[in-house]
Amino acid sequence: MTEEETQIYAILDEVISQCEADWISLSGGLDSSIIGHFIKDRSPKAIVVITEDFIASDLSYSQIVSKHLGIPLEIHNVRTEQILDGIENTIKILKNFNDIEIRNSVVMYMSLDALNKKGVKSVLTGDGADEIFAGYNFLLKKSKTELTDELKRIKKIMHFSSQEIAKNFGIKIESPFLDDRVMEFAQSIPLSMKVKQKNQKVFGKYILRKTFEDYLPTSIVWREKSPMQEGAGTSGLTNLFETIITDAVFSEKTKEIKEKDNVTIRSKESLHYYQIFKENFDLSKEFDSNKKLCPDCTSEIYENSKFCKMCGKFPIA
Repeated sequence: MTEEETQIYAILDEVISQCEADWISLSGGLDSSIIGHFIKDRSPKAIVVITEDFIASDLSYSQIVSKHLGIPLEIHNVRTEQILDGIENTIKILKNFNDIEIRNSVVMYMSLDALNKKGVKSVLTGDGADEIFAGYNFLLKKSKTELTDELKRIKKIMHFSSQEIAKNFGIKIESPFLDDRVMEFAQSIPLSMKVKQKNQKVFGKYILRKTFEDYLPTSIVWREKSPMQEGAGTSGLTNLFETIITDAVFSEKTKEIKEKDNVTIRSKESLHYYQIFKENFDLSKEFDSNKKLCPDCTSEIYENSKFCKMCGKFPIA
C-alpha cells in the first residue's frame, strides 16, 4: 500500500475500534463494508432492509459481504404497506416532504425501527464517506476547480437524516467517516486520490477502493455508487404513486394546494408526502420570510444549498 493508503487504514482502524456498536447497517456498499471489515472479529451483527415488491440491488451485495466477513446478516423484508406506514412516520420525524429525502430516509427508518424492537441501542453506519471522499456520481465529471469548490460546499451543508431518526428511537448512530481524524485526512489528500480513472472508468472514493481491494471482494470494492432508495428498492415508490393517484385527482389537488398554500407540487409522489406533512405541520411556521426562499414552497433555502430541504426542488441558484 502507498503511504496514504496505510495512513487511512490505520486511522479507520483506530476510530472504529473506539466505537461501541455491535450492529451495522450493511448495504453491501463500500463504506459499510469497510466498517464491517474492522469489526468482524467482535461478533457483530448486520441488518439490511429490502422491499418485497420492488427491485432492490442491495440484497445480493450485502449477502456477499456478510459471507466474506463472516458477519450474520438479518434481511428485513418489508411490504408496501409497511413502507407507507414508515413514510408517514419519517415525514413526522424529519418535518419535510422532500421526495428524494423521504424515499431514502424511510429505509433507515425501517432499519432503526427493526433494531429498536430488538432493544438495540447503537448502530454503525457509513454516513459521510461519499461527502468527504467524493463518492457521489454527480461529482465525477467536474473539473478540479469545480470539484474543490463543491466538496467545500458539501462539507458546510451535509446532514444525515439517520441522526434525526435514530434520536426518535433513542438509538445512538456511530459514523466513523464523520470522525474528525478521518475528515482531516480526507482534507489533506489531493483530489487525484479521491477521483481517479481505472480501466477507462472514473471512480470516486478512489483511495478507499485501493486501500481495501485486498480485504474485500472486488464486486464490493469497485461497486458503483447506488442511492439508498435504489439499493433497498424504495425508488419503486415513484411508479407506485403514479399508478394509484389518477391524473384527475393530481390535477385537482395540486391546483387546490397552489391556491390555498402557495405550494407547487411537482409529482404524484410529492403530493402524497405533502398531504401527510400538511396534516401534521403548518408550513407557514417552517421558514423565515426575511431569508432566501424556495420558489416552489416558500421555505427557507439554507446558505450554500442548491436545493430546498423542505420540498426537494433542485436546482436553486
